Amino acid sequence: MLAGSADNLTDALETVVAADSELQLSFPSAGRDISVHDLAAASRAAAVALVGRGVEGGDRIGVLSRNSPEFLIALFAAVGAGAAACPLPLPTSAGDLSGYASRLSGIIAAAGIGRVLVDDRLGAVASRLAGVLTGVELIPVGSIAAGVAATAGRSARLPAVEPDELAVVQFTSGSTAAPKGVRLTHRNVLAGLDAIATGIDIRPGEDSGGLWLPLFHDMGLFGTLAGTFAGIDMAVWSPGAFVKDPARWLRQFADRGATISPAPSFGYETLAESIPRDEVGRYDLSRWRVALNGAEPIPVAGLDGFLEHFAPAGFAPSAMMPVYGMAEATLAVTFPPLGRAPTALWVDRDRLGAGGVAVEVARDDRRARGLPALGRPVRAVRVRVVDEHGKEVADREVGEIEIAGDPITAGYLTAPGAPPAPGPDPDGWLGTGDLGFQRAGELYVTGRRKEMIIVRGVNFYPEDAESVIRDAPGLHRRRCVAFADTSADGAERITVVGESALEDPADRARLAADLCTAVSVELGLPDVIVHLVGPDDLPRTSSGKFQRLAARELTRQAAGRDA
Repeated sequence: MLAGSADNLTDALETVVAADSELQLSFPSAGRDISVHDLAAASRAAAVALVGRGVEGGDRIGVLSRNSPEFLIALFAAVGAGAAACPLPLPTSAGDLSGYASRLSGIIAAAGIGRVLVDDRLGAVASRLAGVLTGVELIPVGSIAAGVAATAGRSARLPAVEPDELAVVQFTSGSTAAPKGVRLTHRNVLAGLDAIATGIDIRPGEDSGGLWLPLFHDMGLFGTLAGTFAGIDMAVWSPGAFVKDPARWLRQFADRGATISPAPSFGYETLAESIPRDEVGRYDLSRWRVALNGAEPIPVAGLDGFLEHFAPAGFAPSAMMPVYGMAEATLAVTFPPLGRAPTALWVDRDRLGAGGVAVEVARDDRRARGLPALGRPVRAVRVRVVDEHGKEVADREVGEIEIAGDPITAGYLTAPGAPPAPGPDPDGWLGTGDLGFQRAGELYVTGRRKEMIIVRGVNFYPEDAESVIRDAPGLHRRRCVAFADTSADGAERITVVGESALEDPADRARLAADLCTAVSVELGLPDVIVHLVGPDDLPRTSSGKFQRLAARELTRQAAGRDA
C-alpha cells in the first residue's frame, strides 16, 4: 500500500499524491472526477477553514453527502482539522424525511456532533434538517473554504494528529432508534485498508476499482479508500444508479475495464436477475479479477447462480471471493485465497442448530445446508470461536466469533441514556454477535446470535426456513425472512415474511399456505405463520441486508392495526 508508512489519514493521502498526483476518483453518476492532488488541496483548505471556525482535536464532525467528491473532501477536512469524521446516512426516500430526521438526531446525539459538513447539492434535505437539528451547525462543503486564499491554505498550520486519535465514527448499518457508533482510530483505519489491499493484492498500473455502495456505509467508504491508498483509480457510482438499472451499471463497469468491485450477495443476485441469458454474451467480464462478496449471509445458490449465469461473459469463478467483515474491523476479517473458486461445506442442518456442531453430509441430503468457506484472517487480524463462557471451542463446534488486532475498534459511542455497548475485553478480543465455526483454519458463519429461533427448546437458524421457500413460484426475487415470534398463548414459533407481486387475494392465500406447509414439513414444526408483503417492502440496511428484527416489529405493528 502506497500509504503504508503514514501515521494518519492526512499523511496517507499526501503520500499517494506524491506517488501519483493525477490518480483519479471518478463519480460517474454525478458526472464528475477529482484527482488525489485536487482532493488533498480542497480538503486541506477546508480543514484550515474548520480550524478557523473553532474546530479542535477530539471534535466530531458529521459528513452528509451523496457519493461525490464533496463526501471525501469533507471526510479529509474533518480529520485534517484533528476531528473525527462521522459519515451520516441519507434518507431512503422523499417521504421518509420526518422519520429520517429523528434517526439522524439519535446518531448526532450518540456521537456528540456539533457541526455537519453538507454536500451543497442536498439543498432540500439540508433545509429540512436545519429546522429540526437544533444546536447543530450545517456547513456547505463547497463554500467552507471560501475566503481562504490558496497560499494561506498551504502555509497555515494544522494540528498534528497521532495514530491513536479518533479518525472515523462509523455507525453500523443496522443502527435504528438506539444508534451505535464504531470508534475507529487512524491506526485502525490504516491497518484495515492495508489488510484489504494486501488480501486482494491490489496492483497499481494493472487494477482499477468500481463500486456503487454508499460512501457512508463501511464497505463503500473503506473499499474506496483501500483502492485509492493502494494507488489505483476508483469509480464510485450512486446506489440509485445500480438499483434503477443494474444492467447499465454492469455495462459501464465492464467498459471501464474495472478489475475489482465489492458488493453484498444480493447485488450479485440482482445482476443475474436483471440481464437475460441471451444478452450475457454481450458483456466482457474477463478483466474482473476480484468480486468481493460480503456484508450479509451468502447463499450458496446465489454464488452458483451468478457464476453459471455470467460464464458466457468470461467471468472467472476464481474472481468470486466470499468474505467476512464488519465495521468494527475497519471492514475485513477473513478472505479466502486469491484465485480459488468459491467452496462450500454441506452440513446437517438439524445437528448444526440443535447440537451446535458441523457434521458434513452429502449436498443432496434433505437436511443439508451449504455454508461458503470465508477464508482465513487477513493481515493484523486474529479470529477465534468461543462458547458462552468465553472458552475457545474445537474445530467444527459452533460458537460466537471473536476478533482482535490492529484494525479492530476499541469500542462504541451510544446515545445518552442508552445502555453502553461492550467493547473488547482486556486481552483485546471483541465479540461480534455472529455465530460460526472453524474448520482447518477457515471460517464459516452460521448466523446471528440474536436472530436464533428457539421452538420447544430446539434451535433453528432463520436461514433454515428461508432456504426451504426461497425458490417458491410467486415469491418476488426469492426475497423472504424468518424470525422468532410468539403466539397469543406465549408459545415460541417461526414467522416468515415474503415479498410477492401477486395481487389476487386467492393467489396470495394459496402462496401463503404453500409456504407455511413447506416450512412446517421440512423443519417438523406445526405452528408456522406466513405474511406476504409487496415487492421491496422488507426493511433493509444501507448495504441491502434484510433486517429480520425490523421485519418482526413491522409485522407486530400491522397485526396491532388489524386487531
